[in-house]
Amino acid sequence: MAVRWLCSLFGKPFDGGKRMDHGGPQQQQQHPMEQQQPAYHPQHPAMMRLYEIQKEVASLGPQVCTFSGLQNDRDYKRLERELTRLLLDVDQVDTEGKPELQGARKRAAQEVEGLLRYLEENATHPSRLAIEQLSYEARQLVDERVVAPQRAGGVTEINDELVDALQQLVLRLTQVKTEGRVPLRKARYRALTRLCAVQDVIEGRTQQQTLSLPLSGDTHEAVNCINQVMVKVSVARSQLVALLMGLSGRDSCAHLSRILTEMQVELDALDVSGNAVIRNYRKQVVEEINGLLKHLDLEGEGDDTRRYDLAQNNSIREIEGVRAHISHLREGVLRHCVMGDLSFRPKAELQGLLTQLDQVDTAKNPCIREARRRAVVEVQAVITFLDLREALARRQPGPNEHPSHRAVWQVLGSLSELQAQVLGFDGKRVDKSYMILEELLTKQLLALDAVDPQGDETTKVARKQAVKFAQNILNYLDMKTDEWEY
Repeated sequence: MAVRWLCSLFGKPFDGGKRMDHGGPQQQQQHPMEQQQPAYHPQHPAMMRLYEIQKEVASLGPQVCTFSGLQNDRDYKRLERELTRLLLDVDQVDTEGKPELQGARKRAAQEVEGLLRYLEENATHPSRLAIEQLSYEARQLVDERVVAPQRAGGVTEINDELVDALQQLVLRLTQVKTEGRVPLRKARYRALTRLCAVQDVIEGRTQQQTLSLPLSGDTHEAVNCINQVMVKVSVARSQLVALLMGLSGRDSCAHLSRILTEMQVELDALDVSGNAVIRNYRKQVVEEINGLLKHLDLEGEGDDTRRYDLAQNNSIREIEGVRAHISHLREGVLRHCVMGDLSFRPKAELQGLLTQLDQVDTAKNPCIREARRRAVVEVQAVITFLDLREALARRQPGPNEHPSHRAVWQVLGSLSELQAQVLGFDGKRVDKSYMILEELLTKQLLALDAVDPQGDETTKVARKQAVKFAQNILNYLDMKTDEWEY
């Protein structure tokens, strides 16, 4: 049936219910609608009614399979209401007590019940609730730090703390597991696009704060008008942030777009010929308006499957190609180290991979940015492993070496051996080998903490670097086992 095919196309294979097997255990099961039709004329009233219901189910199938909201959303209630009505309609079909008609009615009911289950499962899935919780935290942060001060007539303070908090929320959203479910991928993508848009608006404001604007009205008669537009732009910026985060109950994207477009028309009508300074001033204000307008087309963002299903994305393919190359080089490095051969040092190739990753176009997509970041970490892990191995091989401690400094190098030797195991680790966090590695790395951190520099500056610097190195290994081990997905 079309509904099952559509759900399989859009994500997790849809199981509308148990299929009836009329051909024994060895016979391949068929979809109910593909099985031999009962010996009833298609004009039979019961069959005609079931066909009509199945057409309605087929029209609702794609909507159910891509619905990414929650149970309290209007579309959820509409879909639930319509599917429940269809289920009642199926139940009311008169089968006249005939087994064939009863079977057809049962299969139709199973299709509707399956869609109802799929709708509820995605709306109440733990990952969907996690996405909503992170979105709520983002709304609270933006409301408190950006929207509320502007509404109160004050000035929004944009600082590194706010920017870092938003970036942390973006990172946590990219790490939400979707299990390949289209509704969850879609919900995560929509939340990310809005939060990233807020980031752009806020970062744009941070840049504007550094400009020596507005200009004095005595400079040119058009400056007063441009200054007034700038005030409106500041208000519009706050309104846009509120819209993106769902904090504006009255405004709409279309209304704000009209306001910003009117500002552009007003600026275009100004005569600033012959004055390069004023022309440049107007240009900057127009560019800021354009920067706000580009974020007002997010209403339908995420409706296109290609936007949030990154498996076929060219940038992701390029990153995966680099990761395959990294894996090959990593295996070669570890193989030569086991044999005690330190001559295999593909650092030039690894540096080339870093350059290649730096040139990957992320299109401001946070999931692609995170995929690239993780690939960069993989390259850097191999490079630091080679650097430490080389440093250990070259080390020639003198007779006057400070005991504490020697103790730090002993820990670094142990960390090098552990890093080799981490680079080759390919398990999960529940594995015993993971727990052992984590425990051994933690012990090395404790050993470094126990080193007393005794006032020796060289030891202080070495211990600090060694602690950072150990923490990087632990972070890399965590990254390898966090089961992140695009």
